[in-house]
Amino acid sequence: MQKTFIGLILLVFGLLFGALFVGNFGFPDWLGGSGPSTVVLGRKDFQPIAPANLSEMNRVFREVSQRVKPSVVYIMVEGKSVEMPNDEMHRFEDAIPGLRRRESSAGSGVIISQEGYIVTNHHVVEGGERITVLLDDKREFEARLIGSDPSTDIAVIRIAGAQNLPVAALGDDSQLAVGEWVLAIGSPFRLTQTVTAGIVSAVGRQIGIIDENKMPIEDFIQTDAAINPGNSGGALVNLRGELVGINTAIATEDGSYEGYGFAVPIGLAARVTEDLIRYQRIQRGFLGITIAPVTSDLARQLRLPRIEGVLITRIAPNSAAASSGLQRGDVVLKINGKEVNEVNQLQRTIAMNRPGEQVSVHVFRNGAESNIPVTLLGREESNFGAISNLFSPQPAPKPNLPPADLAKWGFSARPLTPAELQQFGVQHGVWITAVVSGSPAGKAGLPTNTVLTHLEDARVQSTEQLKRLLSILAQNDPKVLFRVTKQDRQIGFYEVTAP
Repeated sequence: MQKTFIGLILLVFGLLFGALFVGNFGFPDWLGGSGPSTVVLGRKDFQPIAPANLSEMNRVFREVSQRVKPSVVYIMVEGKSVEMPNDEMHRFEDAIPGLRRRESSAGSGVIISQEGYIVTNHHVVEGGERITVLLDDKREFEARLIGSDPSTDIAVIRIAGAQNLPVAALGDDSQLAVGEWVLAIGSPFRLTQTVTAGIVSAVGRQIGIIDENKMPIEDFIQTDAAINPGNSGGALVNLRGELVGINTAIATEDGSYEGYGFAVPIGLAARVTEDLIRYQRIQRGFLGITIAPVTSDLARQLRLPRIEGVLITRIAPNSAAASSGLQRGDVVLKINGKEVNEVNQLQRTIAMNRPGEQVSVHVFRNGAESNIPVTLLGREESNFGAISNLFSPQPAPKPNLPPADLAKWGFSARPLTPAELQQFGVQHGVWITAVVSGSPAGKAGLPTNTVLTHLEDARVQSTEQLKRLLSILAQNDPKVLFRVTKQDRQIGFYEVTAP
């Protein structure tokens, strides 16, 4: 009997301790505990995605390749003849001083009309004096450059006298989704008609591959389909056999494929191509602004309800933006009802419009939203010199202008150490060591222990250059926009009134 009683006591204690540890390390509800007695891990309503029939996938890949390959051409470009460098002279037994050679390059292109128009990259044909096109059926033609656009790295060439050309079907890149299968077709390393497969890794990429002085418009499709030198200008197609991009660049350390390829979306490429064929130059509307991304810190400063939109940092005088009433500090949320949350997204949206066309710019200003109609201007109508200056690395120097006194601005700065450059993830700038309360910098809220990287859009390289830039910019505008990078690598903008 005693053993039975002891056994019952042990059983009760076992149940209590079992409930304690199983019930999420707390007593179950019926013992006054809090928290669930069990934990459910993972989704229970998940429906597995059925794998594709591999035989069907193989058939689609084959048919798409067979359909699109004939429209992709091999382009050979001969440039200007240049004097041979001395280090190449030893390769020729009979070399004489002044020996010249002709530079050559190669790439790919896509036939887009029965009239012989071929779209390719600007960098493929740039500087070319003679362009030769080799078709899939081995026919060879001389080509003429119709026009090119350095801002998007798109060019159009034309071959004459060709009959029954295989023309590519144009798709809709706006329907591309990350994870979707695509094929890249071109001539990497002069290996003509090469097909590689991959997926769309990302869309809307801005990678800084186009020179800033060319007012770049980058909105690349990223893919892991193998793209190598020579693929430039070739086709990126979906599994419907439609052209969705023009292969343009790779991200690489050694010059070869490392898993990152980039293509100009066909919507943008087609818009550029139409202008080049019709006008031999680009008919592109300009707003006349410079812009910056909206960060979480900036959204708090501007009292934005969400982290969205693109900030206007400067407006060119007499530009379309200035005439419409847009202001520096406005946050552009939408263009023609379409959300814009990235710098390159806004650039592409505007670039799809021609001069004279009106766009509706939806902005956030001083806690309220409004729509502002803007009639775009062309390059000739715009104050293009002022617009170009907005994109220049730094303003033109003015003679006899003394460097600014940082004490009057209310802050001090010093050069960055290599460790700080690495810590903040920047390549240039100065360290803000102190800010005086009540000074122009203090009133603007400029924070200490941060890296000042830009004044307006000019890069800050040293403390002496910083002083010169402040003097120059203060002559043009009573308020100067400071761009700083903080220790968490967030970017902040502060408008400091010149003393």
